[in-house]
Amino acid sequence: MKKFITTNIGRLRLIGFLEGISLLILIFMAVPLKYIYGNPALVKVVGQIHGVLFLLFVFNTLRVGVEQAWKFKTTTFPVLIACVIPFGTFYIDHKILKGMQVQNKD
Repeated sequence: MKKFITTNIGRLRLIGFLEGISLLILIFMAVPLKYIYGNPALVKVVGQIHGVLFLLFVFNTLRVGVEQAWKFKTTTFPVLIACVIPFGTFYIDHKILKGMQVQNKD
């Protein structure tokens, strides 16, 4: 767990996981509660949390991409696109970021 806090890619992975979870909660729990039961409270709370995590993910992706000298077309862009697709952050974490975390092991 320490590697998720001490390295830039670890922090990006952690934020990606949290952003992905917040998107799934928003889509599969909060939005149905709003439209089926007329209760928008959860959308307001989870929507704000998701928005903050989304921005953190985007800014951290760009920062890590510059620091790690990622090629925009092959690495940075797919990571950025993943945050708008449900389950995308989990896929990108498994396919791209997890391997980089192992490489940066000190």
